[in-house]
Amino acid sequence: IDTVRLNIKSGNGGNGCASFLREKYRPKGGPNGGDGGDGGNAYLVGDASYNTLLHIKFNSTVYCDPGGHGKGKNRRGSNGDDTLVPVPIGTVVWRMDKDGTRELLADIRDDTPLLVGRGGKGGWGNARFATPTNQVPVLAERGERGEAAVLFLELKLLADVGLLARPNAGKSTLISRCSAAKARVADYPFTTVEPVLGVVRSGKSGFVMMEIPGLLEGAHKGVGLGHQFLRHAERARLYVASGRWTC
Repeated sequence: IDTVRLNIKSGNGGNGCASFLREKYRPKGGPNGGDGGDGGNAYLVGDASYNTLLHIKFNSTVYCDPGGHGKGKNRRGSNGDDTLVPVPIGTVVWRMDKDGTRELLADIRDDTPLLVGRGGKGGWGNARFATPTNQVPVLAERGERGEAAVLFLELKLLADVGLLARPNAGKSTLISRCSAAKARVADYPFTTVEPVLGVVRSGKSGFVMMEIPGLLEGAHKGVGLGHQFLRHAERARLYVASGRWTC
């Protein structure tokens, strides 16, 4: 699973409170309505423990907590908790418009959080609106609505070495021997139908090797397993091609 659509709904801001001080000897005290809390933000964060977007495919909508409403005695509402959505390193994030066009937001290469939905600001309580000419304001603001967005996530795996070959040329055997990757090996074409990552260790150093599903002439036009896996080949620093090739 290397492409997925994700709906984001950040938290609404809490409403401000309209209230007045009421004490035994001050029956007509001034305004003391508190502000509403801010809504929670939505973030994407790179997580090396994920290799696919499958966890998002089955939870394709993110809802963030709203801010709490303001209260009397100038008490501010609590802020909504932020929501962090983990994605694999190498995920490309696009924002989708209503007409289907995409705007590139980021290429996630580390665990720096990416803000994709800003929560709404909390509304002001009536204590904010007191003036010398209006000492008993009854106005309080509603909280702002949180941002909503539709994202398109595209995973392009990161690797140091990419293995390229025709179907059934021994790529799975090679990566299984060089690393701890459990690649599927069989004597028929297209045994590998999704990229396989393996870490090759040499003393204290190492590198990441990626097996790309078997390529046929015209793969860029959809032949064989098509171009859906070619996106992963973009990220390798070095390519190892096995078999007989003509250029």
